[in-house]
Amino acid sequence: MLTDNTILVLAIAGVLILLAIVQLFLAVRHDNVVTAQGPLATLEALEAQIEVKRNTLDDLEAELEKRREAMAIVADVQAEVDGLRRQKEELLAEWESLRERRDEVAAVRQETEAIVIERQQLESEIAPLRAEYLAVKERLEKAEELLARIDALKREHEEISGQVDDLRDKKRELEEAEERVSRLEARAKDLETDNARLEGRKSSHETELGELNARVASEREALAQTQTEHARIGAEVAAQAQDMRRIAGEIETLKETRGMLDARLAYLKAEIARKEGRSVDGETSEADPLRELKETPPVIKAMRSWGPAPRENEADAIKRVERRLRAKGLDYPARTLRAFHTAMKVNETTQMAVLAGISGTGKSQLPRQYAAGMGIGFLQVPVQPRWDSPQDLMGFYNYIESKFRPTDMARALWAMDELNNDDAEQDRMMMILLDEMNLARVEYYFSDFLSRLESRPRPSDVGDANERKDAEIELEIPNMERAPRIFPGYNLLFAGTMNEDESTQSLSDKVVDRANIIRFAAPKKIRDGQADGEAEPTKALSQETWNRWSRSSASVAGDKRVTGRVEEMLDLMREFKRPFGHRLGRAIMAYAANYPEVEGGRGVDDALADQVEMRLLPKLRGVEVDMAGPQFSKLKTFVERDLGDDALAQAIDESMTLAEATGQFVWSGVTR
Repeated sequence: MLTDNTILVLAIAGVLILLAIVQLFLAVRHDNVVTAQGPLATLEALEAQIEVKRNTLDDLEAELEKRREAMAIVADVQAEVDGLRRQKEELLAEWESLRERRDEVAAVRQETEAIVIERQQLESEIAPLRAEYLAVKERLEKAEELLARIDALKREHEEISGQVDDLRDKKRELEEAEERVSRLEARAKDLETDNARLEGRKSSHETELGELNARVASEREALAQTQTEHARIGAEVAAQAQDMRRIAGEIETLKETRGMLDARLAYLKAEIARKEGRSVDGETSEADPLRELKETPPVIKAMRSWGPAPRENEADAIKRVERRLRAKGLDYPARTLRAFHTAMKVNETTQMAVLAGISGTGKSQLPRQYAAGMGIGFLQVPVQPRWDSPQDLMGFYNYIESKFRPTDMARALWAMDELNNDDAEQDRMMMILLDEMNLARVEYYFSDFLSRLESRPRPSDVGDANERKDAEIELEIPNMERAPRIFPGYNLLFAGTMNEDESTQSLSDKVVDRANIIRFAAPKKIRDGQADGEAEPTKALSQETWNRWSRSSASVAGDKRVTGRVEEMLDLMREFKRPFGHRLGRAIMAYAANYPEVEGGRGVDDALADQVEMRLLPKLRGVEVDMAGPQFSKLKTFVERDLGDDALAQAIDESMTLAEATGQFVWSGVTR
């Protein structure tokens, strides 16, 4: 058996072994903490290097931006800008790779922080062990409790041994992390080398930029000299143009003087003839001031040579016009022809149709060939830039000659006035085309005439002189007991063409509000213009047949498809701050009522889409696209979803895209 002394010796030896193990554990812990702090310092240094690299990249990107601004001045160095852009992309790619390395460093930092936390936890766990050690010392003083405490210490030793093994594993993981940090440090050194290389390239680019700036300065100096030369040449051209205008004015003055002398000579001849009791042409009757007005114009003579057209329906007449267009080598979409035909039919609510667009798109040929195909007389009135009064349209009274000098349009209107002219053409139709009507200010020469057309009574009331007096045009002829009056009746159709270039004027709101504007967009491809077939002889269309084709807006007043969509159009225009009134609303409904029912058409949907194109979109000229973006989106949705006109919706989108340059909407037309 063991003696008490032996037991006491063994207990003391066990305690000493336990103290040695605890000291060893604390030493290992201290080394691990020191080792963990080393990578943290390395990580912070690496982060600082990465931050320096990022600042270098930012500086290089700023330099690249400066070079891009400098390169924009000289178009022939765009390739250099592209190269710098590629270099920027490469640097961005390198930055992305560095970001991945930074993520790895962040992961290592998190692991290191976890180790520090574990160290703190272990220290908190060691504190109880120290207390237990003091307790063991107390137990040594009590031999009877020593064996029980030794057993407890043995168990604690086993637990600590397990913890030591765990710490060894963590130490191994920390060593692996240190290896990764070493690799990152090596990569950072490589990046420093790359940075030095980029700095060298930057210096080279700065040198090249200086050379380019010198070249730009030289080019600017040459450009300034060229502009000075151009200014001198422009001044000389302006002076020559001024001289030419002065000479032209002198020529016009001489022409006017000659005209006055000719008029004076004619007046003297007339006076001599009057005193001798005869007229200028040898007759003994007094001169008739309306003699020239009553002369038969060529258009009426041509109409009288036509045979009467057979009684036919509207669809057949439109097909005959289509055949004539093909025979003349003209190619118009069927939708455009139907739109123009309907615009002519609604001359009671809409006074005229305007064909707008760039030059050479067939604006003048469409009404001319339409009239010939339908059997309608056609008079083309070329508008002159100097027109500034209604007299340019109708004519004037020459006080020297004591005669009224009418225009071809005035003679044609007189020849078609069945109410005031007993010799007028009966039951016939005529179209008058104001060609390039915006060469002069339309409101100067046409505003009064347009008001007369708008004041016409309903067709059933034109026989009442009191009802039509506001619409009649009174000719200014003095010394007549009753000045002659001309009524522009519903047997007259009015159209106009307008080119859009720097030499033309824009239409006034009064004309836009009273006209169907068909805009001819630029063609997507050029047609060959080959004729297809022979044009049929023109047969005179009777006014009775034309009126039979026409319908009033009341015929669709009960159609919810029409009235409901017109109300939607009104709401849309109200949101654009461009509302319309009863007159335009009735005109839209009249257009829908008169749209021809032909094969391939969609009836009311096509008619209302045409009115969006011809009546609403021109009124949106000048609208700020950025401010009215939601309203344009609603309009496109209405056209595309409710009316089913994808081409028109696409054209609206294209016009909005073109408006990005100026910010203001300008309707550019739709290609059918």
